[in-house]
Amino acid sequence: MTEADKAQGRLAAEAAGGGPIARLVLDLWQRTRIDWGFVTDRLADAFRRERRIGSAERRFASETLYGMIRHLRRLDEALTAGGLRPGGPAPDRERLIAYLVLEGGLEPRDAARHAPRIDWQKVAGIDRQLERIKDPARRIARLRSLPDWLAERLVAERGADEADRLAAALGERAPMTVRANSLRNTPAELVAELAAEGITAHPGQLAAAAVHIDTRSNLFATAAFKAGRFEAQDEGSQLIAELVAPPPRSRVVDYCAGAGGKTLALAAQMASAGRIAACDVDRRKLAELKKRARRAGASNIESIELDGDGLPPALRSLERGAARVLVDAPCSGIGALRRNPEARWRLDPADLQRMPELQLAIARRALDLVAPGGRLVYATCTLLRAENQAVVERLLAENADLSIVAPKEIWSAARAAPLTDATGAFMELLPHRHGTDGFFAAVLRRRPADAPS
Repeated sequence: MTEADKAQGRLAAEAAGGGPIARLVLDLWQRTRIDWGFVTDRLADAFRRERRIGSAERRFASETLYGMIRHLRRLDEALTAGGLRPGGPAPDRERLIAYLVLEGGLEPRDAARHAPRIDWQKVAGIDRQLERIKDPARRIARLRSLPDWLAERLVAERGADEADRLAAALGERAPMTVRANSLRNTPAELVAELAAEGITAHPGQLAAAAVHIDTRSNLFATAAFKAGRFEAQDEGSQLIAELVAPPPRSRVVDYCAGAGGKTLALAAQMASAGRIAACDVDRRKLAELKKRARRAGASNIESIELDGDGLPPALRSLERGAARVLVDAPCSGIGALRRNPEARWRLDPADLQRMPELQLAIARRALDLVAPGGRLVYATCTLLRAENQAVVERLLAENADLSIVAPKEIWSAARAAPLTDATGAFMELLPHRHGTDGFFAAVLRRRPADAPS
């Protein structure tokens, strides 16, 4: 057993006994459940207030809070099996202890000393009980802790077996992946530099610049980060930027840039040549992008704030003039539930009615920027057909000059095959298959001006 494992065991015992770490976790839990707001923000605020908390305690609090959110329905099912009244509210402290038992951090006999009215052996056996539920959507919703409507949608679209594997992966902790900034170093050079700072890492298998971090550490305090040698970015997100495949010295638009993860990846691909217009409605995110671009040494990025339904003056010069336009559309975020587990409880089925119309409206506006022969790349981090293929189908139906470019036409057929959906037309990344967050991307090409209609 490593020292880190011993520390986690000590903290689990302390949490079960109601010590300071338990009070911290339960306070964060109760604050989060008010509105299911972003956990990362709640943790950052708490750690700023509690500066004397050590790194082991921070890690334990973070992982426990995330775990309780990911496994909420499973915890409540376990406590009901252990003797709590069915349908009644589960006490938060018992939820915390149940999480520690189910994740192996606490033995049932030790849990019984702290909450003797619960049968903790039955709590520990809840998974076997839930696996016997015959209805697949009901089983997945309870065993994998998803809202009923989402479990039903996944089963309807992917079948019971695939939906279960996907739901299980969405309940796991996401890996820490970064993109080696090719303006500063190669992935191999980054791995070596991180090793010199005591951090073990290895290159990814899917994206060219991906590096997976093996050591739990504050990466953002490293000299490598401060020197702009990497950016935190899921390997699937990096693949979307690769699929854009900007021509040398071309004009590119990242229409929903946010804080610029994909913008920076595109700038690195372009070796800071050409021009990238990074657009977003959020001025604060664009300000953060400017800081990140300076650190990364990316000098070909122009930030443009979007306002209203039309193109702002700064973009009008690019109308029908961009070789590539990336629309990383706002979406339900179901593919990223590993990183934002609270979103599963914040989402409403009504979002699935509203979101496709918003996505289509954004894609229509962005399409005005695509040059003849250029490409629109429509991407999301969701897994639902209504937000993905259905939006693309409507775009194609409305625009006779658009056609699909399959990933194998951009990459090699061998590279594209494991990264596409069953049709081969679209990139589809799934956590249980690829180890990435869930992503979808479609590449649409506008007919060249001299091509017959």
